[in-house]
Amino acid sequence: MTENEQLWARAAAKAATTRPWGWPSLPDPVDAATVARAEAALGFRLPPLLADLYLRIGDGGFGPEYGLLPLFDTSPAGEPAAVTQYLAHREGGREDPDWPWPEGVLPISHWGCAMYACVDCHSPEGTVLLFEPNSGDPDHAWFVDAPSLGHWLRSWLDGTGWYGALDDDLGLHPWTEFRIRTTATGRTTP
Repeated sequence: MTENEQLWARAAAKAATTRPWGWPSLPDPVDAATVARAEAALGFRLPPLLADLYLRIGDGGFGPEYGLLPLFDTSPAGEPAAVTQYLAHREGGREDPDWPWPEGVLPISHWGCAMYACVDCHSPEGTVLLFEPNSGDPDHAWFVDAPSLGHWLRSWLDGTGWYGALDDDLGLHPWTEFRIRTTATGRTTP
């Protein structure tokens, strides 16, 4: 069994027995056509592990705090789907160039207070980022939550994620690629 298969099996077992806030039950997994439709709408491929979570466990409804967002459907708590969130954030960045959204960074989980866990779908390892805009400064709103989606899932499974800490210091490092990866009108923002 590969490392990803072991991780998937652990995540599936926990997803079967725990519900994030607002989710009464685990949704059915999506089919390959739904993943393909999401990738077409987004304009990029999902990292294989993320696609497998949706294909093999459920269309959201598991994971830390409010859980993974569904790909297309609104969550039971009223949170828009991952694809909808991404497209809205990208459009919002065109409308407000002070808050551009990086290309290929898919919101996958809402933390509350406008904060999101996001996967950098353009990074080979699927780096997980924290978008925390409450400072009011877009240059200080992005942090590296985990070096890979696998690490992020393991921290949820092991109970070692930053969101379990009781202090205000998250101990996360800024994501230095934010300005390099944002485009307001099809060009890189300086």
